[in-house]
Amino acid sequence: MSTERTTRHDLWRTKSVEQSIKDTEEPEHQLKKNLGAFDLTVFGIGVCIGAGIFILTGQVAATNSGPAIAISFLLAGTACALAALCYAELASTVPVAGSAYTFSYAALGELVAWTIGWDLILEFTIGAAALSVGFSGYLVALLDGTFLAIPASLQAAEKDGLVNLPALLIALVVTAVLILGIKLSSVFNQVIVVVKLAVIAIVVGVGITYIKGGNYTPFVPPSEPAPSSGGWEKAPLIETLLGLEPAVYGFGGVVAGAAVVFFAFIGFDVVATTAEETKNPQRDLPIGIIASLAIVTVLYMAVSLVITGMQNYQNINPNSESPLADAFDAVGVGWMANTISVGACIGLIAVAMILMLGQSRVAFAMSRDGLLPGWLAKVHPKYGTPYRITAIVGVAVAALAGVLPLGTLTDLVNIGTLFAFVLVSVGVVLLRRAQPDLPRAFRVPAAPLVATLAVLSCTYLMLNLPGETWLRFGIWMVLGFVVYGLYGRTHSRLARDRR
Repeated sequence: MSTERTTRHDLWRTKSVEQSIKDTEEPEHQLKKNLGAFDLTVFGIGVCIGAGIFILTGQVAATNSGPAIAISFLLAGTACALAALCYAELASTVPVAGSAYTFSYAALGELVAWTIGWDLILEFTIGAAALSVGFSGYLVALLDGTFLAIPASLQAAEKDGLVNLPALLIALVVTAVLILGIKLSSVFNQVIVVVKLAVIAIVVGVGITYIKGGNYTPFVPPSEPAPSSGGWEKAPLIETLLGLEPAVYGFGGVVAGAAVVFFAFIGFDVVATTAEETKNPQRDLPIGIIASLAIVTVLYMAVSLVITGMQNYQNINPNSESPLADAFDAVGVGWMANTISVGACIGLIAVAMILMLGQSRVAFAMSRDGLLPGWLAKVHPKYGTPYRITAIVGVAVAALAGVLPLGTLTDLVNIGTLFAFVLVSVGVVLLRRAQPDLPRAFRVPAAPLVATLAVLSCTYLMLNLPGETWLRFGIWMVLGFVVYGLYGRTHSRLARDRR
């Protein structure tokens, strides 16, 4: 009986905020503090502006939302904003690498911390692979017809090719940049963000002159029966649970579209993973998280309105890998296609880089806590980066990007991120109750209400993802519990300290 109580208690053991901060001072695990509010804001913008705006805009407009894709972006952005407030409070209170994983360790206990850490590994690794694949698609289109054209056998593994070579190589290049230092990564990202914002400004500035008001009618296309989707695996889970008839467009289509374009917002939470490398995390983290989210939401809505105004949503090719370029081709502005392709290639590099940065920091924190092998948490003596785990992450991302298609990956990233948002939102309320006197540089206004709305909105978006996505996510999480039971539970630093 005693052993059973101890085991149950150990699953919920928490790591104090004070201990989390103290661990960052260990010389062999100490990261360099080089980032300010501007760096963090640019990181957030850099990781968000990627596949969501360059690829998913056209696909979702054609298959789910029509011109109301702008509302889909707004809904997804609102859900993110609610979670962002919770992230800002926790990140400024617990300025330690690991993001939601570290917050959960302090507020919800070790088992939940492991759960969310394992979930973040899925989000960031699969996300980086997906963006590497997206980069490859634009690069192939850009080089097609030139002497640098990439052979079909090296373009995409799912199209009877051998391997997606551009995706594999870009993941390895990004890995090298990350190992060389966080400040170099930040400067590299700032240059890329300038290019991306310039491309978006051109898209909006040129595209607005080709808008036809009739393309916005109807703004929310009436709901209609969906074409055969292949059963519960392809249908949104909420349709299966409630026995609803499959449909597209209408309000349901707008919400389903929001669940898909949510991929475009993945990234602001990566800002929180750099807390330990921030000069003044209590001030800079909330600024970086909230500012980057607000900026990209406005940009997404502007671009989606321009694209659906230029081209009727019914004429958009849902399978196109370059819908923005297609829209300009449709109005006879072919020169924009190459401009957009260049911007997309450069932009997707930044997204992949920052997702890999987030993954390496989460795994670094888990290794430092003993939930993963401790040797992974070694910091490079010269560059001050967790080079071992970064190298392993880079190889894993390269391998996945070399063999898997983009469509297989994005939904898994979405469900993992939304699940993390739910746990972070709950964690804010629980940590306030557990440690009400803990210094908080930023406090969520009306925290119980905001946290509840964040949980409800994120859960609803999760339910609009396909059943097969839930199945794959469940398998990944079960695997994680097995790893925790066999290794993490007995090797964690908290477990060793209690022996």
